[in-house]
Amino acid sequence: MTSAKVTDAKATGAPEEGYERGLGSRQVQMIAIGGAIGVGLFMGAGANIAKAGPSIILMYALAGVVIFFIMRALGELLLYRPVSGSFAEYAREFLGPFFGFVTGWTYWLMWVVTGMAELTAAAIYIHFWFPEIPQWVSALVFLVVLFGVNLISVKIFGEVEFWFSMIKVTAIIGMIVIGLGVLTLGFSDAGDTATVSNLWSHGGIFPNGIGSSLMTLQGVMFAYLAVELVGVTAGESENPEKTLPKAINTLPWRIIVFYVGALLVILSVVKWTEFSAGESPFVHAFGKIGIPLAAGIVNFVVLTAALSSCNSGMYSTGRMLRDLASNSEAPQAFGKLTARKTPAVGIAVSVALMGIGVVLNYVVPEKAFQYVTSVATAAGIWTWMMILVSHIRYRAAVDAGRLRASSFPAPGGAIFSWVALLFLVGVTFMIAYDKDARICLYVAAGWAVALGIGWAILKSRNPQIAARGGDEPELEKVG
Repeated sequence: MTSAKVTDAKATGAPEEGYERGLGSRQVQMIAIGGAIGVGLFMGAGANIAKAGPSIILMYALAGVVIFFIMRALGELLLYRPVSGSFAEYAREFLGPFFGFVTGWTYWLMWVVTGMAELTAAAIYIHFWFPEIPQWVSALVFLVVLFGVNLISVKIFGEVEFWFSMIKVTAIIGMIVIGLGVLTLGFSDAGDTATVSNLWSHGGIFPNGIGSSLMTLQGVMFAYLAVELVGVTAGESENPEKTLPKAINTLPWRIIVFYVGALLVILSVVKWTEFSAGESPFVHAFGKIGIPLAAGIVNFVVLTAALSSCNSGMYSTGRMLRDLASNSEAPQAFGKLTARKTPAVGIAVSVALMGIGVVLNYVVPEKAFQYVTSVATAAGIWTWMMILVSHIRYRAAVDAGRLRASSFPAPGGAIFSWVALLFLVGVTFMIAYDKDARICLYVAAGWAVALGIGWAILKSRNPQIAARGGDEPELEKVG
């Protein structure tokens, strides 16, 4: 690609040319809401509660504040230039082509392994009803069905994701209402022991120490993966200037209700010592409440949450591969759209690799979820770091008068981006300290070597790739 074409791509969003703007306001809003409610909350919270006790609520709240800083930084970039390959595009523009290449491929990896995690979780939930069905069989069936959904059109994807998210939102609000009813009216089998004092009566708020609570942050951050998916929808949203700010600004309320509120109620109804890893705290709590079919209903909801996230993963991998192909950083076949305007080749390759999750469910069903979530978290942290660093560079360019200001500026300028960046660095050190999560850093090292080799091959075949962008990108002049 010549430098002229690069400039044109930045001005017009060329990598998104040909996409159908088929995601309406209600769909983007629900994708944003659904991105904040996933298997990390419904299933991963069990292990986190067992480690941190009631303080896990504070950990989710702390991480939620940082996630809001990240999303406001992303929002400012999105309204400066809304493109589907947002993270990679901004890294490419403000940090150079190598960082765009690494970010695009790493975000793709994040969703591939997240898809594995969601397939694993969905298979576990099916096992709740049908213990005779092997986990790998359920995972394979879900993989094939969701692949078909993503091949049809972006409108079908949006509609399926809308209803997946609607089920999650309605159910979790219902859970909170029922839990409050148990606490205030004392009905059900759990009524006698349900009390707000459960939050501090069994070893205190930090029963295992502050250190143990902080060590849960890597698992907590996994729960927030997918909130940035709104950025990937930018190139296919009907009115990004209106829908994206609204979706981002409502994030704090979603965190307060769906994470802090839900966990406050759950841990008040059932004391924290009863929860364990590998079990959904929501299923356990409502099973104890004793409402007929409640545990089965909650299990259906968390199954929906897992499928929703996997569905989103297939969507985003195809778009990210197309962005890479449009910048000559991936095989050109990934850049082609079908007659239905979907990047089918990229989706198909990603789905095939998600099939590794099916193999993991066959070989190590008891460890599959832990392995893939730790790798996904590492990839997600890199993506968030690139968003923050790109935002810091963008704000510097705006302050210097080299780039127009966004219509959706982040409060505090780049200050909170620096705060969030330091927080993510701290979480990375915690991952390195945790022997159970450390596997993801080994995978990350191997991934870095693979990307380095890939970049060297690209440069040797097309030297112009390395010359694009860079430390001093061609920024749009003010006026």
